[in-house]
Amino acid sequence: MSGGGRQWFAVRVCDSEVKFVARFPQIATLIFMHDDALANALKFRPMRREEFNLAVDWAAAEGWNPGKHDADIFWDTDPEGFVCATLDDEIVATGSIVAYGQSFGFMGFFIVRPDLRSKGLGTKFWFWRRDTLKARLLPDAPIGMDGVFAMQDWYAQGGFQFTHRNLRMAGVGQPSQPASCLTELSAAPFDEVSAYDQRHFGFARDTFLRRWIEPKEGLALGAVRDGKLVGYGVVRACQSGYKIGPLFADDATLAGQLFAALSDRASGEPLFLDTPENNPAALALAKENGMEEVFGCARMYYGTTPSLPWANIYGITTFELG
Repeated sequence: MSGGGRQWFAVRVCDSEVKFVARFPQIATLIFMHDDALANALKFRPMRREEFNLAVDWAAAEGWNPGKHDADIFWDTDPEGFVCATLDDEIVATGSIVAYGQSFGFMGFFIVRPDLRSKGLGTKFWFWRRDTLKARLLPDAPIGMDGVFAMQDWYAQGGFQFTHRNLRMAGVGQPSQPASCLTELSAAPFDEVSAYDQRHFGFARDTFLRRWIEPKEGLALGAVRDGKLVGYGVVRACQSGYKIGPLFADDATLAGQLFAALSDRASGEPLFLDTPENNPAALALAKENGMEEVFGCARMYYGTTPSLPWANIYGITTFELG
């Protein structure tokens, strides 16, 4: 097809993409201007473990600052949950479609190689990821994601609904003495830790959790009151500095005590906390500790939005796996 001196190419699209074109014609013009040969050559498949390191490297290049040991933990959580798009057997896009059992899924690591962006490849790959993850879950299971703000309206066309912003706050770790209510999380019965985590994450994730609460370069602490776990937090080494996540607590005082002790582990180093904006106390905690917003994502859900105690969530676990 041609017109006005331009060359246009017809591509096969799914119903969701047709709706996207109708809603955002100007953006769609850029996305779908590519030739049939390129589109038809695109293939999707699961990643192999050694290939997943590429996704982590690309995430680091995007400035997302993944943890130094995230790759092994993420992979073991769901070896079928990491996929790629290829051209001529070369990986050109990555993404995660992690399933927590059949009850909940999370999409992340959506990265298209920079030289192939705005050619429609990412669109096809993204919809394939969404539909593949849906097929892995029960019919009514929700899917979550943390998407960059610039793509929020685009993701909405794929059926995702915005709930709130998660803001990455950055500061410097400070020395402190741990409060008497704190203990290493490994001292708490795992069943109790798992139950507390599930109340705040919304779904069981024991495979992930067992590894996450024993960071190779970091610290996991629990807050105990009257013999009961009333909060926990983890800090881990990242490509740059350290990152706290999650940070769950029954009240702001406990959250502050956990934060201070985890910050001490990163004393003098860059420190990051991904805070849910719909918990004002979480933002206040970050600002009280000299942290400033440097990045953020829109938390969105496909299907029913899980009911979570956001007033007790001071830091989410990760942008990549929820």
